[in-house]
Amino acid sequence: MHTQNRNQINEINNLVGRVQNGDREAFMVLTQLYQRKVFQLAYSYFRNKEDAMDVVQETFLRFYQKAHMFQRGKNFQNWLLQLAKNICIDYYRKHHKRDNEFRREENIEEVNQTSHESSHHDPSSDLKEIFPRCLAKLSDKQRMIFVMKHYNQLHYSEIAQILNIALGTVKSLHFKAVRNLRTLISPYMGRMG
Repeated sequence: MHTQNRNQINEINNLVGRVQNGDREAFMVLTQLYQRKVFQLAYSYFRNKEDAMDVVQETFLRFYQKAHMFQRGKNFQNWLLQLAKNICIDYYRKHHKRDNEFRREENIEEVNQTSHESSHHDPSSDLKEIFPRCLAKLSDKQRMIFVMKHYNQLHYSEIAQILNIALGTVKSLHFKAVRNLRTLISPYMGRMG
């Protein structure tokens, strides 16, 4: 969240400082704290679990190698997500240059969950299947901004910083993403229930 308290910020900065000095335990703690957020960002980009996991692994490897570049007092989460975003772009160029069709669509909510099978029909489960398909139809930037805002709970200003675009552009793309999602989901709403 944007409004981390001073203790959390100091704790994160101390952990990063320890990583900068080669402390593997501190690295593991930071990995556990942030791997889900990095995964969600990468998943919003690729919509594929394996690609997202590759990006997570590469992000934390790169973080370990470049920890000395983090400036104390900066927002570590924003710095890490900026690194992850750049890795997504590089990974896409390397692995998906000619492959614009994504291989699989999975529900981001269900990727980290175990069994969610149910014997009775639940209308909300229809939405759980429909929503990721609709989300996948958004443009890359709209989808990424929507995920960063609603799954990673980032503020518009943080998203603008991470994506290196104007605050107004972030707000506009988020508005379009929400409007497009409503349009995409509305035909299904009458069938539920």
